[in-house]
Amino acid sequence: MSMLTGFEDVVRADVPLSEHTWMHLGGPAEFLAEPTSVEQLGELIRRCREEELPVRLLGGGSNVLVRDEGVKGMVIMLSAPAFESISIEKRRVVAGGGAKLGHVISNVVRSGLAGFETLVGIPGTIGGALHSNAGGRGGDVGQWTVAATVMTHTGEVSQRTREEMSFGYRESSLHELIVLDATFELEEDDPELLTKRMQKQWIVKKAAQPLAHQSAGCIFKNPRGMSAGMLIDQAGLKGTRIGGCVVSDRHANFIIAEEGASSADALALIEDIRNQIEQRLGVELETEIEIW
Repeated sequence: MSMLTGFEDVVRADVPLSEHTWMHLGGPAEFLAEPTSVEQLGELIRRCREEELPVRLLGGGSNVLVRDEGVKGMVIMLSAPAFESISIEKRRVVAGGGAKLGHVISNVVRSGLAGFETLVGIPGTIGGALHSNAGGRGGDVGQWTVAATVMTHTGEVSQRTREEMSFGYRESSLHELIVLDATFELEEDDPELLTKRMQKQWIVKKAAQPLAHQSAGCIFKNPRGMSAGMLIDQAGLKGTRIGGCVVSDRHANFIIAEEGASSADALALIEDIRNQIEQRLGVELETEIEIW
């Protein structure tokens, strides 16, 4: 049986992942799937297991650097409407794993619910946000999460309660293959005040970070009690370049991929920054971005 048999409408072979990541770098996926329902997703996962095909989930692509040689196996994107739903009832919000975090933020702010407005400007999907517990100085996704529906590596669907989940700095216990949806409990507040607060947060973030073309999210996690960006800046590494990749002059924890850049350039620059920070400042930086 061919890997694609029965999935011809939703699976493509040899798809460039540079089209689906913020840095626009990297080689192709052996297979890329965009299933249209939870049932079809489960069937696909089980087929991959039978064929011993590795499976990865790609969210918004803002926190992923794909190597130039690409990715073996199946890459799945939850881009269908079945995975992007957002429902709000009183203080409870249920969002699909494929829903854009920005869309959820806009919806809850309009509904007069507080908690997510400080997350404005963070890219990606709800599933990706939970997996890495996305957040900033104003808080993180995990503190508002009360439940999640997940799919395991065997294609089984199960529920996770708040007591069964834990969230830390840029990490969570949600290591199952896929977050299908998540439930959040927020606080009531005035929509107009929330909108102003969100706009102010957006202006501050836009001024401080290179949110534009060919830049991923933060490259390194902040060491305890320190800022990775400040450390890189203190080491005089802003503007450091390898090939077509350069450390942002606006925020040193971002790397800009210019035209003609390669993933090899980005990886070499990441390693160079890490080595120089350890040698000069005695601090070991850990990558926040996922490297495939």
